[in-house]
Amino acid sequence: MIEKLKAIEQEVKVLILNNADETEMFRLKYLSKKGLINDLFEEFKTIPNDQKKEVGKYMNILKQTAQEKLDSAQVKFSTDKQNSSNIIDTSLPGDAQKIGTQHPLVLIEKEIFRIFNTLGFSLAYGPEIEDDWHNFSGLNFPENHPARDMQDTFFIEKDIALRTHTSSVQIRLMEKQSPPLRAIMPGRVYRNEAISARAHCFFHQVEGIYIDKKVSFADLKQTLYYFVKEMFGEEFEVRFRPSYFPFTEPSAEMDISCTICKGKGCNVCKYTGWVEILGCGMIDTNVLQANNINPEEYSGFAFGMGIERITMLKYNIKDLRVFSINDMRFLQQFESE
Repeated sequence: MIEKLKAIEQEVKVLILNNADETEMFRLKYLSKKGLINDLFEEFKTIPNDQKKEVGKYMNILKQTAQEKLDSAQVKFSTDKQNSSNIIDTSLPGDAQKIGTQHPLVLIEKEIFRIFNTLGFSLAYGPEIEDDWHNFSGLNFPENHPARDMQDTFFIEKDIALRTHTSSVQIRLMEKQSPPLRAIMPGRVYRNEAISARAHCFFHQVEGIYIDKKVSFADLKQTLYYFVKEMFGEEFEVRFRPSYFPFTEPSAEMDISCTICKGKGCNVCKYTGWVEILGCGMIDTNVLQANNINPEEYSGFAFGMGIERITMLKYNIKDLRVFSINDMRFLQQFESE
């Protein structure tokens, strides 16, 4: 039995496997359930007990030798197959590379950054979860203001809510830095509103402030005139209408002639020829005093615009909801931007 095992072991050692097919034949012959080595183990059961120790030793050596040869061949031919599949045929036409696309809101946000950066405005950011002071009280909102109601604001706790505007970053900036201040503050904001073609429960804003000595409403108007001309072009007209915001006085809303109908009147501008794009005004003295800025020495203006509104006008988009539904047919239109 021992001589037989040694002969088979020598046969296994000298056997050369040239490909995957020969490797599989080797496995079937020696190591499968119906293979030679399995038959030898069945024969091993009939050997006298006093010989089993020595014969078992050679049985194990034979099986280990055969298994190592099989493993080595399988690794070799598996690697060869993988390498052959990775060979690049340079004569074939190349695969077209899909161009990545930026979201239209990102494109407009970057353009807003660029325009105001040329005027010396820096960037500032704040948290989306705000306390009452930064979101309301520090901005001169009265205790009974409608914006504090559950109908308008997503409250997390009594005095903690998802911010309703990026104006809260204005307060954080005034707390940390002394005038002169000139910054824009972009970010996502949340309001408890019904979702429609013109409104959503979350959207994006850019707040801007400029605080220095002798800042006037004329400075505000010239800044915003410049922004409109850079964003939309020279052909669009601009107008200011009196308005009210708790944190600015005087306050105004800024309209531009409708980019869709060019001021002739359509459903987007409600047939007025004008579309409101932002709110603005001179920072209220109460806000300055609440943040330890002397209103006798400093003055400033603030403005805030919705990025979705600017994007809709820029790209002639009539439904605000398309910005957040991940429709590839819509997003792929901006691949070349």
